[in-house]
Amino acid sequence: MSASAGTGVFVLSLMSIPICYLFNSLIYSNSVEAFFFAGCTTVIILAISTRFMLKRKIPVDPLFYVYAVYAFLSVVNLIIGLEQDNIIDGFVTFYIKEADKHINTAHGHMISYWDGCVHYLMYLLMIAAITWGDSYRAIGLYWVGSFLMRAIVYILGNAVGKYGTQVGPLFILHMLYIAVSLWACFRVVSQPSTRDVQPTNSQDAQRTSLRHRPVDILFIIYLIPAFAFCVLRGLVVLDCSCKWCQDYARQYEPYLKDPSAYAKVQMLVSMLYSGPYYIITLYGLLVPGCEWMPDLTLVHSGALAQAQFSHIGASLHTRTPFSYRVPADSQPVFLLLNVLYMLLPQALCYRCCTRPAFFLRPVREKKN
Repeated sequence: MSASAGTGVFVLSLMSIPICYLFNSLIYSNSVEAFFFAGCTTVIILAISTRFMLKRKIPVDPLFYVYAVYAFLSVVNLIIGLEQDNIIDGFVTFYIKEADKHINTAHGHMISYWDGCVHYLMYLLMIAAITWGDSYRAIGLYWVGSFLMRAIVYILGNAVGKYGTQVGPLFILHMLYIAVSLWACFRVVSQPSTRDVQPTNSQDAQRTSLRHRPVDILFIIYLIPAFAFCVLRGLVVLDCSCKWCQDYARQYEPYLKDPSAYAKVQMLVSMLYSGPYYIITLYGLLVPGCEWMPDLTLVHSGALAQAQFSHIGASLHTRTPFSYRVPADSQPVFLLLNVLYMLLPQALCYRCCTRPAFFLRPVREKKN
């Protein structure tokens, strides 16, 4: 199949830049010429994009259209983040002035960057896979984890934080986005797995003892302090009176006490989700035949990458009140802990997905 449909989606997503600028200028200008120019330019942009997309037969998978719209919105989110940081001006001023206050928090700010960069790349990769008829399950599961973490923290943070009473039409519109995304999540999960491992390779890998798998030993060693770290931060946001919790919050992560509640919800979700995950993963690395391991690591690595990116950025961002930012002398330790906590699950996911033989069930057992 020709790649013209995917190219059309890419062009259409980039067209959000002039469209945002034109509509922002139109809203703040009562000129008839500005209105005419904005309308004509929008029509031309949509016509060119449609020409690219309809040049050949486009995919029938409905996820193609969902990801096409999401790619467009991702670029808009990136524009919002850049304008909030005063890097650009005059593109979405009307939206920022009318939007709920929660988009001006550091956590919401980092979500805009994550959606505008990482999610945008994921959408393009999934669109390319759909266009060429390839499987998009792996990158789709990574997006599922990232989206679920973002949605849970965003909704609960708005509900229990200091901005919980300021729910407006934009929040309701976001709920529509979440509903469509949940449907997309179920469709991605229902895609069949495409792992192709020879039975002999699987049997040989499962016969290998743990002492002959040094990489897996390192991951097992990592899981124990990772479990303790996520529990520690969960106890901190629960206002545990333990001296270790109090000292850690004061010296390294005062953002955990931020009244916006996004950090608190983030740590509670991480403790309740990542904590059991580490125990289950420890079992999966010790016992062969756990077919769910590659998929589970994909979802978790996507969720943790989004969570850590937002948490690290919000902890250091100037929109966070100074008293809740990481102290300058503690930043090296803070970055070391949090970056390692984010990167090691990505490495574990890579190991499980590129060498899944140890986790596949024997063919004889499947037939039975």
